[in-house]
Amino acid sequence: METVILDDPAALGRVAADAVVALLERRPDAVLGLATGSSPLPVYEELVRRHEAGKVSFARARAFTLDEYVGLPEDHPERYRTVIEREFTSRVDLRADALHSPDGTAEDIPAACAAYEDAILAAGGVDLQILGIGSDGHIAFNEPGSSLASRTRIKTLTRQTRSDNARFFDDDVDAVPTHCLTQGLATIMAARHLVLLATGRGKAEAVHHLVEGPVSAMWPATILQHHPHVTVLLDPAAAGRLQLAPYYRETWASKPDWQGI
Repeated sequence: METVILDDPAALGRVAADAVVALLERRPDAVLGLATGSSPLPVYEELVRRHEAGKVSFARARAFTLDEYVGLPEDHPERYRTVIEREFTSRVDLRADALHSPDGTAEDIPAACAAYEDAILAAGGVDLQILGIGSDGHIAFNEPGSSLASRTRIKTLTRQTRSDNARFFDDDVDAVPTHCLTQGLATIMAARHLVLLATGRGKAEAVHHLVEGPVSAMWPATILQHHPHVTVLLDPAAAGRLQLAPYYRETWASKPDWQGI
């Protein structure tokens, strides 16, 4: 696990965008994993900027989203597929049919989850997965106590997660759905490169467990310690509880330019 601490979210977005661009230069038909939430937004803004400048194309790429609320209608502005389209994919040249997301309106939820797993497998797996982390250590919607071997499935959201997400629903926690479909931890772990972004003091406890704590289902993100290629991008506030922060800064400062993340 590589931990990078930079001074502002825009710098984190540039580093993550560098990795996406380098991947698409090597493999124009690469498969991207896209996360919603506030943390990935600087990445998407930077990728849109580079696309508009003619520096990257998504025309042959494919993308899979991490999760989706259950029960929100297709025209709801906070449906995660709608958010990803609004914030990113509609602003670049990714084909509309190349964006895949779990079906939160499906009548047969288990079948929809199995179909999503099959679609990821048929695409050859995810090459680079963008992630955020919840204040309780969840990634995607794998809440504390989730099986470390879990696959795409329905989950009940914790009160903490619903409270955290209420800001997207006019601060009305009761408007936040209680259920979601989410890629499981084992699904996420199958991606070839994981890039997790976290900013703000509210993420410091979760980041501490993620980077320096024991692997535990109580802090689901800690499973990433077992992945061979993980990049954790942090601002100083999110890194505020890391004991080895000076070391992480030193290793990043002395890293060879050719190595990338």
